[in-house]
Amino acid sequence: MKKTLWLFPAVFCLAACEPSSPPPAETDEGAESTEGAQASVENVDAKAASALLKENSDVVVLDIRTPEEFAEGHIEGAQNVDFKSPDFESKLSQLNPKGRYLMHCRSGARSTSSLPTFEKLGFENLIHLNTGFNDWVESGLPVAK
Repeated sequence: MKKTLWLFPAVFCLAACEPSSPPPAETDEGAESTEGAQASVENVDAKAASALLKENSDVVVLDIRTPEEFAEGHIEGAQNVDFKSPDFESKLSQLNPKGRYLMHCRSGARSTSSLPTFEKLGFENLIHLNTGFNDWVESGLPVAK
């Protein structure tokens, strides 16, 4: 009996370590989709983002870096909404949540952290440049100043 008692906790621990859901599936080269309760978020790299912007004039670019970072260079036509600003959520709430937005920060950390705010506000169609503006620059894509 003692020999089999240790087996139950071991099996239980192994079962608890199983992933609860599979990772998001790749949809395009450089892009993957995840869906939340309200928001649809498509993660893209810089090359996929550039191609998307060339093909879709309805996409609004939201640069959530600081105004200082934005002034150093940004994607042509981008709107700056500073993630670090105390009124970040308020400024986002003024946007049409049914619009189509390409959103990014410098490296992907702040933009990833902002996703719950976009979801809370009911944004339905986000394209997330999850590799950040750094990837845009490193890919040799055009930068406006």
